[in-house]
Amino acid sequence: MSQLSAVRIAVAGFVLSAAPALALAQAKPSDSELSFNAGLAHLRENRPDLALEQFKKAVKEDPKNAYAYKGLGLTYAQLRKFPDAIAAFRRALQLNPYYVDVRNDLGTALVLSGKRAEGKAEFLAAFNDPTNPTPEISARNLGQAYFEEKNYPDAVNWFRTSFTRNRAYPDPYLGFADAVGAMGRPEEAVGPLEVAVKEVPGDAALLLALGQAYYRAGRFTEARNRLEEAARRDPAGATGRRANELIKNFPK
Repeated sequence: MSQLSAVRIAVAGFVLSAAPALALAQAKPSDSELSFNAGLAHLRENRPDLALEQFKKAVKEDPKNAYAYKGLGLTYAQLRKFPDAIAAFRRALQLNPYYVDVRNDLGTALVLSGKRAEGKAEFLAAFNDPTNPTPEISARNLGQAYFEEKNYPDAVNWFRTSFTRNRAYPDPYLGFADAVGAMGRPEEAVGPLEVAVKEVPGDAALLLALGQAYYRAGRFTEARNRLEEAARRDPAGATGRRANELIKNFPK
């Protein structure tokens, strides 16, 4: 399924958008903005060493640029330098306490560094903040953190909260399916996953999860149909390969 939403800039819940840079942009961008945009491009294209150089430049050119500190933190996190990432995220929040999205990143870095209680506290603070534009991400991160701790009831609760807040967000549906499966109640995943594939049509991971849920519920024809669709949607990827493996093991 899903890993920690943070380890997903390639590691799980980190998010960096071009929107802040665009919002800051003027007719003539500052040197710090130019360095930020260059760092963002390198980070998106999986060149963290070059991204680190550019974000460091952006911070040096404008020590009060909270967006540059967020970019710096994300880069350190991708390089798995979590103490440096935590320091950068905290500096971004010092500069802009209303930059709520950074709490998700800080929480993720703390969890990945082994400071799980502190990390969950940051996710919860982000979720509770009325200015948070993406509370579903904070809820999903909490769900994933509890899932990794094998606290499945709390994981289920937070995953459900996440997809209730944003029905078109795929990750919490996958987490929910894993959590109810771990509790021995895989049939409970069917209803939410059916909603998910309607909300996000064509998502191979959701189709795979729904196919697995149907299979566990003994609905083999529906399971095969969904798995075949998942394989078509992702013919060369890991999801498609997994779907094909499951189809081969169907009862004759």
